[in-house]
Amino acid sequence: MEYLSPFAWTLALVIALFAGIVKGSIGFALPLIMISGLSSFLDPKLALAGILISVLATNVWQVTRQGWEPARDAAVLHWRYLLIVMVAIFAAAQIVTRIPGQVFYFILGVPVVALSLIQLVGVRLSIAPERRVTAEWGIGLISGLLGGLTGTWGPTTVLYLLAIDTPKARQMVVQGVIYGAGSVVLVLAHLRSGILNGETVWFSAAMLPAALIGMAIGFKAQDRMDQALFKRVTLIVLVVAGVNLIRKGLSGF
Repeated sequence: MEYLSPFAWTLALVIALFAGIVKGSIGFALPLIMISGLSSFLDPKLALAGILISVLATNVWQVTRQGWEPARDAAVLHWRYLLIVMVAIFAAAQIVTRIPGQVFYFILGVPVVALSLIQLVGVRLSIAPERRVTAEWGIGLISGLLGGLTGTWGPTTVLYLLAIDTPKARQMVVQGVIYGAGSVVLVLAHLRSGILNGETVWFSAAMLPAALIGMAIGFKAQDRMDQALFKRVTLIVLVVAGVNLIRKGLSGF
């Protein structure tokens, strides 16, 4: 693992804390914020390793916080989406180590910017009931591929749930189940790919306390904050971070 200066450690922990606050507040975006932020000053593969334990632990917390019965019902209702996401995550994760660094920045940056802008401008997709089975397989595949390559499959999942008019309370449960199941597969896949190994696991573990503290703060703030404004600010931050990743892909530094 590369040497990190005290400043780099501090910055990484602040990013993890902020990502946890956002996830606690709106239910997603922790991996997107962490991978965007960490990749801005770390090797993208180390950044990917760094998010893995936090992604797993925070998603498990989100699932258990809602209760097991709603989680089970959500898994039954969206089993196709769950299945294809997990398979695609595992498959895509195996090719991460073969992707050149600059290409990796594009893979990270372009979806971050595109998906964040889609939500910022208020675009809402609508999927007719008779097309939902096909949409589950198709959007689930895209989500899983992004998850395996970049560690984040939240934005596409949120867009899908909005497109099928999922009620807010159920959406939080479904998100937790999909993210929780996917994060287990993601960790296992990157143990196999070598991204998470005997060296990088310590960096990943070091990010966890900050992410959990942030998530606890986010949970407390959830009912007292202007969610629309907070989400908008978060998306703007994501666009800036994503543009920076694309810049690194173009310039190499």
